[in-house]
Amino acid sequence: MSIPSTTQAYYLPKRDGFENLTIKEVDVPKPKAGEVLVKVHAVSLNYRDLLIVRGHTPPAMPMKENLIAGSDVAGEIVSIGEDVKDWNAGDRVSANFATDFEYGIPPADLSNLCLGGYIDGVLVGYRTFHARHLVGIPEHLSYEEASTLPCAGVTAYNALNGGSPLKAGETVLVLGTGGVSTFALQFAAASGAHVIATSSSDAKLEIAKALGAHDVINYIKTPDWSAEVLKITNGRGVDHVIEVGGGGTMAHSLKAVASGGWIHVIGWVAGAGEPVDIAMGLLFKGARMHGVAVGSLAQFKDMNRLISANKIRPVVAEIFPFEQARQAFEALASQKHVGKVVIKVSKN
Repeated sequence: MSIPSTTQAYYLPKRDGFENLTIKEVDVPKPKAGEVLVKVHAVSLNYRDLLIVRGHTPPAMPMKENLIAGSDVAGEIVSIGEDVKDWNAGDRVSANFATDFEYGIPPADLSNLCLGGYIDGVLVGYRTFHARHLVGIPEHLSYEEASTLPCAGVTAYNALNGGSPLKAGETVLVLGTGGVSTFALQFAAASGAHVIATSSSDAKLEIAKALGAHDVINYIKTPDWSAEVLKITNGRGVDHVIEVGGGGTMAHSLKAVASGGWIHVIGWVAGAGEPVDIAMGLLFKGARMHGVAVGSLAQFKDMNRLISANKIRPVVAEIFPFEQARQAFEALASQKHVGKVVIKVSKN
């Protein structure tokens, strides 16, 4: 394969809006010892990317100045540096979201390891990666589908398997139909769990049912949705809550979780909400809260085995060409989609 001398990358010289995404011509790097050069085929977007582009990241998330955007990538190895033994040119790969988080609990400096944040991202035609940061792509997935795995997929897998591993027959409550929630729905259904999904849209809930949700709740039509969850579970509550709303939904999640159950805290898309007495909510139920900081490379590989065994296909809502990256961010911000928004980087 012929490798060009230059490629294009999307930089963020300022972080206060999509209009700051700027294409620049850059040199294609040569892989050093232990590295490989990857031709980027697709990049998927996350809610985190919106926070970064808009400059809304919390202090705990340090950012690189003049950052190359994006964290979730799928591509093809086109060149290999010295001392690389596990990969070959032509291999289809993705990169772990937190580069050096290989196994176990998250390291204390996790925020410093994340692509598209403290480290330059992947919205670029060619990029080098350390060989040990890569994972192979399931054979049945396209590059666009595989690009959705590093953040949303691994986060959902870690939520359901990183605290108390999900068991067949347990009940899982999934809030919303974004990337993490959709993956959690698919993984839970594939694992034999009973899945309850919520959304503000009946159309999105129909998609959730097609993906394996057994019960669905429109939280606009049913504002007291935690009471509906208790009704569905005959008063018991759910074993696992995929909590992506934060303070805006936490009170309902505490009501909906079963005694001894888990609330997996992933995001804060619903805003702050009213103050919630989390301690009392957990105490009298013996429930547990699990902060989910994406996941390790080992979990990425475990997740891929689940995906391959069950032929799970990630839900890709829209695919935008590289030249329309700003429109892709705008589509993500609209929250009209189910699943993931993807940017197709390579044209071949």
